[in-house]
Amino acid sequence: VQLQASGGGLVQAGGSLRLSCAASGRTFSRYFMAWFRQVPGKEREFVAAIRWSGGSTYYADSVKGRFTISRDNAKNTIFLQMNSLKPEDTAVYYCAARYSDNARYDHWGQGTQVTVSS
Repeated sequence: VQLQASGGGLVQAGGSLRLSCAASGRTFSRYFMAWFRQVPGKEREFVAAIRWSGGSTYYADSVKGRFTISRDNAKNTIFLQMNSLKPEDTAVYYCAARYSDNARYDHWGQGTQVTVSS
């Protein structure tokens, strides 16, 4: 499984960014795909997840109502639309994948930096 994240950047508070994660190397119909983020010195934290088959979504409380995770089946790509960004959203964002029977995410893409200025 290969995951390629993109779309990070610098944005002012209140602005928006959309992250993309192109997935390859597998048929993902039985996978969960997710976004995590990490700030230096802190543990990686869950942001959002989507079940590839059916599209059920899950969010951390800190991003509910502001972030939306989605997928494009034809392009094998997941997205994270981030609106109303806050300085505390600043982090390196990682996309991840796990087979539905696995408890842990075991495939990771490289991170993409998101910086929100106040």
